[in-house]
Amino acid sequence: MEALSPTGVKVVLPEGGEVASAGSPWRLIARTFAQNRLAIVGVGVVVAVVLFSFVGPLLYHTDQFDPNLAEVHLPPGTGHPLGTDHSGFDILGRLMVGGQSSIEVGFAVGLIATSFGLIYGAVAGFFGRAVDTVLMRVVDIGLAIPVVFLFIFMAQVYKPNLTLLIVVLSLVSWQIPARLVRGETLSLRTREYVEAVQVMGGRSWRTILRHVIPNTIGTIVVTVTFQIANAILTLAVLQYFGFGLPATTPTWGSMLSDGTTYLQDGYWWEIYPALVIIVLTVVAFNFIGDALQDAFDVRLQER
Repeated sequence: MEALSPTGVKVVLPEGGEVASAGSPWRLIARTFAQNRLAIVGVGVVVAVVLFSFVGPLLYHTDQFDPNLAEVHLPPGTGHPLGTDHSGFDILGRLMVGGQSSIEVGFAVGLIATSFGLIYGAVAGFFGRAVDTVLMRVVDIGLAIPVVFLFIFMAQVYKPNLTLLIVVLSLVSWQIPARLVRGETLSLRTREYVEAVQVMGGRSWRTILRHVIPNTIGTIVVTVTFQIANAILTLAVLQYFGFGLPATTPTWGSMLSDGTTYLQDGYWWEIYPALVIIVLTVVAFNFIGDALQDAFDVRLQER
C-alpha cells in the first residue's frame, strides 16, 4: 500500500500500517544512479582516464618535447608498450600528457558554458515577453555561427593557447544550456511558491537566485556532463584539422591526425590508442549524463 508523505514523496505502507520513509530526494537520486550499471562503468572510466592523464606521467617518465629520430615508427614492444610515432615519441606517454589538455578544456568549458547559460536562460524565462524575445534571438544568432569558420578565423588572428580555446569553446557552447534552463524557468515561474514570493514583494533577482535556479539543478547537472563530453570531442576534432593548440603540444586530436597520415604506410598502431581513448571518454560522460537524467526524472515522478 502506498501513500504520500508531507513532503510529497511517495512512501510504502507495510502490512502493519506504519509509514516507511522513502528517504530524501537526494538519496533517491543516488540510489537510482547506482542501479545503472552503465553509469557506474562510466564513472570508473572517467576516474581511470583522469588518473591516467595526471598521475600516469609521474610514474611513466618519457620525454614528450624532444624528438628521438633514432626510434621512429617502432611497433609496440619492450620499452614502448604502444610503440612510437613519426617523431620517435612514446605513444603511451603522449596519450597521458595529451589527456591533460582534453580534460582541462572539457571540465572548464562544461562549467563555464553551463553556468553562463544557466543565468542567461533563467533571466530570459523569468522575465518573459520582450526580454525573452531579445535574449532568445541572441541565442539563435549564436547557434547559427559556423564553429569551424570561427576557429579558422581565430587561428589566423591569434596564437592558439589553452585559455583561448576554453574561452572560444565556452562562447559557442552556452546556448544549449540557456535554452534548456529557459524552458524549465517558463514552467517554474508559474508555480505557487514563486508567485507567492512576488506577491509578497520579493525582488526578481532574489526570486531567480533563491527559488528558480535551485529548482533547475537536475537540468544543470545533466547538462554539465554532456557539455564536458562535447568539449572533449570538439577539441579533438579541432586538433585533428590543425586549428587547436600548437602542433608541438601533445593532444589526442593531433595524435589521431598524425596516425591517419601514416596509416597508409602500415603504421597502424599509431592511430588506435588515441581513437579508443577519445571514444571511451566521450561515451563514459554520456553514460553518466543519461543516468543522471533518469535519476532526476525518477525524483520528479515520485513527487
